[in-house]
Amino acid sequence: MLSLSQSLDAQLRAAMQRAFPEADAGLDPQLAPASKPEFGDFQANGALPLAKPLKQAPRQIASAIVEQLQADPAFTDLCLEPQIAGPGFINLTIRPERLAAEVSARLGDERLGVPAVSNAAPVVVDFSSPNIAKEMHVGHLRSTIIGDSLARVLEFRGHPVLRLNHVGDWGTQFGMLITHLKQVAPEALDTADAVDLGDLVAFYREAKKRFDDDEAFQSTSRDEVVKLQGGDPVSLKAWGLLCAQSRREFQKIYDRLDIRLSERGESFYNPFLPAVIDGLKAAELLVTDDGAQCVFLEGMQGKDSKPLPVIVQKSDGGFNYATTDLAAIRYRFGVAPEGDGARRVVYVTDAGQANHFAGVFQVAERAGWIPDGARLEHVPFGLVQGEDGKKLKTRAGDTVRLRDLLDEAVERAETDLRSRLKEEERSESEEFIQHVAGTVGLAAVKYADLSQNRITNYQFSFDRMLALQGNTAPYLLYALVRIAGIARKGGDLAGTNAQLQFSEPQEWALVRELLKFDAVIAEVEEELLPNRLCSYTFELSQVFNRFYDQVPVLKADPEALASRLALCRLTADTLRLGLGLLGIATLDRM
Repeated sequence: MLSLSQSLDAQLRAAMQRAFPEADAGLDPQLAPASKPEFGDFQANGALPLAKPLKQAPRQIASAIVEQLQADPAFTDLCLEPQIAGPGFINLTIRPERLAAEVSARLGDERLGVPAVSNAAPVVVDFSSPNIAKEMHVGHLRSTIIGDSLARVLEFRGHPVLRLNHVGDWGTQFGMLITHLKQVAPEALDTADAVDLGDLVAFYREAKKRFDDDEAFQSTSRDEVVKLQGGDPVSLKAWGLLCAQSRREFQKIYDRLDIRLSERGESFYNPFLPAVIDGLKAAELLVTDDGAQCVFLEGMQGKDSKPLPVIVQKSDGGFNYATTDLAAIRYRFGVAPEGDGARRVVYVTDAGQANHFAGVFQVAERAGWIPDGARLEHVPFGLVQGEDGKKLKTRAGDTVRLRDLLDEAVERAETDLRSRLKEEERSESEEFIQHVAGTVGLAAVKYADLSQNRITNYQFSFDRMLALQGNTAPYLLYALVRIAGIARKGGDLAGTNAQLQFSEPQEWALVRELLKFDAVIAEVEEELLPNRLCSYTFELSQVFNRFYDQVPVLKADPEALASRLALCRLTADTLRLGLGLLGIATLDRM
């Protein structure tokens, strides 16, 4: 009901201005959804803060506002008679015919009433961000699927979104990896595809062990870093091979999860690092401290109560992550040809990096690199924990590989499905079983993560996430399959243009829940909390189930049948779109 609430807000403001023209400011209706269904659809609380400046009782102020509202034909066409409650709240109920008209309009709208933004502006969403030569693990799960969902919502609202994978493809570890590659597989540097590097994790561990145990290898690795940064062609070729091998492995995960990303690694920003130093010098922010170039932060102190520094150039002249992140901010907000022209930049990383980004963002702001009206936001998330409340690890104590976690989810979904088919004495093709198990397994992993408030840690449980009851992906997928089946049985009646008519309380409850969709999407766009959309889809499915259990649909009287089938169709469309914006594929049967 976003458009209705916006109309209502404007009408309330105008009524308040007419009632109290002497009030210079503070004429805010404070319009919000009603806290309980018996209070109507909306509640305006703006009379209470006016009591002191106007020196009148809040109920008296509310009465004056209501009097002006009822003199406005646009308002009386929209709402039933307002009710004043408590100390001066104004309860507002949308006319039933207007609600029915809203439902009817959404039935013919592929966007289901969600308007595209009028002020669309480029957005960068930085998410996933694995490191080259390291396999993606469960720690990358949250960034990847939270970032993807936020990108989907922003795109749906009409913003041009650049989905960036800021991979760790540069740094001192590459000296170690390149040296190891040159020594154990030199033929890889001369013949294309001569050597399959195989398990890059094992390759990385071998190189790291040699680096830790062998001083000569250490020395050669450090020399290799200098060669790489100096543009040595053989070193660059070895670096490129490592990056390409990692990229292929990453892409298998992204394809499986239906994730679209544009890779732009740390190496991309190397040419822009000196300009960061120059810019900070020009802004008179740079301080030399023990040979390093730093910016000391305002309002952020260490244990010694001294301002914390952001080091942007080490004493040996090298750069670090903060320098790269500052160069990325400049580029992302910058105008082409050297820049993305973004107006909003969103970083989806674990909460442990909050202090790092707070420092980098402050430096960028003080340097004047954030355009007026632009937004720079860190979207933090908590840890994935095991059922014991500790960081999720394998029985051997290793970090859980993301590939293995997804495999197990699909295997468990397949086991559950085969068991259910046996109980129901159903026979399905192997193709059907594999498709359903794959869809349900991946949906369960995604939804279990997205349905949590991202700021908190959450406990990973296959049993909970694959359950057919409760706030889970299988429950929602099954509800959608059930609703779609009802709509199919009803045939073309759900798409008729007959005027919709509702009379049962359960019908009106479902109507009102369906009409919340646009406001929920706008809320996720603003607050970047996908769990709000999960909560909505779950609540919608529950409201629908109550409606279907208590009100006949396929056996309804002829005059009610089309309207009830329309509610079924709109519920299915809303769930399908909502789950799609979460990155979750749906099924016709399961």
